[in-house]
Amino acid sequence: MATTIDTLFGVHEQALIFRSKRAEVLASNMANADTPGYKARDFDFKSLLNNLSTSAGHVNQTHSRHISFDKTPASVALAYRIPISASLDGNTVDTQVEQASYAQNAMDYQTSLRFLNGKISGYLSALRGE
Repeated sequence: MATTIDTLFGVHEQALIFRSKRAEVLASNMANADTPGYKARDFDFKSLLNNLSTSAGHVNQTHSRHISFDKTPASVALAYRIPISASLDGNTVDTQVEQASYAQNAMDYQTSLRFLNGKISGYLSALRGE
């Protein structure tokens, strides 16, 4: 089975980038918890990753007028979070929800890092003949 550098780590490389972007968005929400009129934002990581895994490696731009496939964090569509309870000043940030989401995202980021570290260690062992 032939493996290229692009497919070596699968979707995990992009998952780390998107988890990092999500951490920025969640931190921004928490930083603006007291800003009147601020609307909390987030993106659906699971559907983003599903779209990436079904199309990654299969889209090539063969002509300059074709639509390019951009899987960078800039292509993430942020959506407004629906508040659990309304605030009088129009702010939709619920700090407990944001903190829980941030903690879960941080744990998932660490999990992806450990998985990649294991893959890299396995490849290095194979190259050394261990």
